[in-house]
Amino acid sequence: MRRLVVNCGQLLTMAGPAKPRAGAQLRAAQPVPDGAVLIEDGLVAAAGPRETVLRDPRAAQALVLDAGGRLVLPGFVDSHSHPVFAAPRLEDFERRIKGQGYEQIAASGGGILSTVRGVRAAGQDQLAEGLRLRAALFLSCGTTTLEAKSGYGLERDSELKMLRAIRQAAAATPLELVATFLGAHALPEELRGRKQEYLRRVCEEMLPAVAAEELARFVDVFCDEGFFGVEDARGVFLAASRAGLAAKIHAEQLSRSGAAALALDCAAASADHLDLLSGEELGSFAGSTTVACLVPGSNYFLGKPYPPARGLIDAGAAVALATDFNPGTCPCWDMRMILSIACTQLRLTPLEALTAATINGAWALGLGKTHGSLEPGKQADLACFDAEDYRELPYYFGSRPAAWTMKKGEIVHALGSLAG
Repeated sequence: MRRLVVNCGQLLTMAGPAKPRAGAQLRAAQPVPDGAVLIEDGLVAAAGPRETVLRDPRAAQALVLDAGGRLVLPGFVDSHSHPVFAAPRLEDFERRIKGQGYEQIAASGGGILSTVRGVRAAGQDQLAEGLRLRAALFLSCGTTTLEAKSGYGLERDSELKMLRAIRQAAAATPLELVATFLGAHALPEELRGRKQEYLRRVCEEMLPAVAAEELARFVDVFCDEGFFGVEDARGVFLAASRAGLAAKIHAEQLSRSGAAALALDCAAASADHLDLLSGEELGSFAGSTTVACLVPGSNYFLGKPYPPARGLIDAGAAVALATDFNPGTCPCWDMRMILSIACTQLRLTPLEALTAATINGAWALGLGKTHGSLEPGKQADLACFDAEDYRELPYYFGSRPAAWTMKKGEIVHALGSLAG
C-alpha cells in the first residue's frame, strides 16, 4: 500500500551519512518546511519538500494523510530499557525520599532483588501482558522501537521466561522490541558470595539456551563496583560472541570501573550511562562505532550528577539518548521528558537531542541502516506532534501524547480522527 503524508509544518528526516552521527554531525540535520513523506509497502519511498516528493509518479496513487501543519519526524528509537517486571518499586521510592541509600533499601528487602522475586513468581503470560500494556504508552509518546532487557530473573528458567515474554509481547504490539540478555545484572540471593559460580551459569547454561531459541540480539553486563568487574564482563562477552550475540554494557555508572574502555576494545554497540566518565576518556569515543548511550532520566529520578554529554559531543563522540525505563530508578517511558532533561541539564541543543533519540538510538541497536531516519528504503516509522517547531518537544515537558504514531507505514496510535 502507498501512503502520502503531506502538510508537515516541519519535517525532520535525519537523513545523512550511513553511520552514527558524531560531534558536530549531531546538529547537522535541518527541518524541512512544508514537508512530505511517500511510503510504499511499509518503507519510505521519498521524503523532503512537498513539491519534490509530489513529483514522484507514485505519489498520485497514494492514500493521503494530512499532518495538519504539525511537526513530523522519525519515531524515537529507545535503546536502553528494562520494561519486563511484575510491579513498580514504590516502597523503594518512598524510602529514598526519606533519605535511605541503596544498601539500606536492599537490606530491607528492596532494590533489584525485590523485582527479581516478583519476576520469578510471575508467569510468562503475566509478564508479557504487562509489557504489552506498557508498549502502548511508548507508542503514544512517539517511540516506535524499544530495546528490552532481561536481568530480573537471575537464574536460567526465569531469564528465559523474561525473554520469551518479550517475544510473546512483540507478537501482540506494533512496538518493535529488540531483546537483550542481561543475566549478569546482579548476583541472586541464593548465590551471594559465589560470583564465579553464577558467571559460569550465565556463560555455560543461560547463554547457550538464549542463543538456541534466538531470544536476544544483545548481551549486556552491569559492570560496576559490587556487581561485575571488567574481566567478568570480558568473559561474558567472549561467551556471547561464540553464541553469535553482540555486546552492550552498563559502564561507569556508580564507580569508575574501566567498562567504557572494555566497550571500545570489544566494539560494543553501546556503552551506557557513563556518568563518571573522566575527561581523559571523552576523546576515546571519537571515531569509534561504539555509541555513548546516555540515560539522564535515571540521574534525574535519583538526584545524581549527570554524565558529561557536552564533553562527549565536543570531543567527537556519537551520543544516543534512551529512557532507561525500569521499575526502580527511572519509571519514565516518554522520550520527550528525556529530551527536556538532555537540553536543560546536559546542555544538548534540541537538534542534538533529537538526533540522539532517533538515528543514533538506531545505531546503538545495530539498526542504523534500516531505522531512525526518513530515507528511501528505511522503515516508515514516523511520529507526528502537535507542534510548529521541533524545539517545542524539549521545551514543553509533560505535554500531550503524540498526535499520531506510525510503524511500518501503519497508524498505531492516534489522538482523535485523522484526515485523508
